[in-house]
Amino acid sequence: MTGWVVRGIGMCLVNVGVRILLGAAVTQWPLHGSQMRWLGLATVLLVVIVWAGLDGIRDRRANPDPDDSADLAMVWLKAAVFAGLTAGAITWFLQLIVDFSLGQNTLVFELTSGAAFTILLVFIPATAAVFFGRMLANREAKKKLEERDKVRAEHHHHVGAASAPQQRSQWSDGDANADTEVFQAVDPDAGDPRKTR
Repeated sequence: MTGWVVRGIGMCLVNVGVRILLGAAVTQWPLHGSQMRWLGLATVLLVVIVWAGLDGIRDRRANPDPDDSADLAMVWLKAAVFAGLTAGAITWFLQLIVDFSLGQNTLVFELTSGAAFTILLVFIPATAAVFFGRMLANREAKKKLEERDKVRAEHHHHVGAASAPQQRSQWSDGDANADTEVFQAVDPDAGDPRKTR
């Protein structure tokens, strides 16, 4: 299965599961319905943010060059549309079967307004989380590069310091009385060699 299908199925199951639990909880404790709805919303947001953030981190680690990055915005848009439509249809079908209320919405509402809300609830936080995930991975990569450069600089420094005495010893270990004359010395008392010819 492709990436957006996996994410779409996952977010569909999360949405349906939250709505089932929310419906059961509101039926049991009707006075706390508002707090429970906010809790359900926060649960969906948390799953989206963590999943998309990890996508961004993995993508940046796999593709350090931004030009090679995967189009995660389109992946999450497809996943959001799939999750919104599928979760709406499944929730509408389930409210015909279960005893507690899941919203008492019509199928048309679930596939239009309800699906649009789910799409925005998934897509917008996912896009932001991918961006921040990539930014976090960039910072980690920068730190690793700085540490690697620092280690290399220290290594070169130690290697240079160790080889310098060895080079000096090679020069000093030679024969002290070795002939170092490059050109023949000129004797001023000698006659002009051209005159002898």
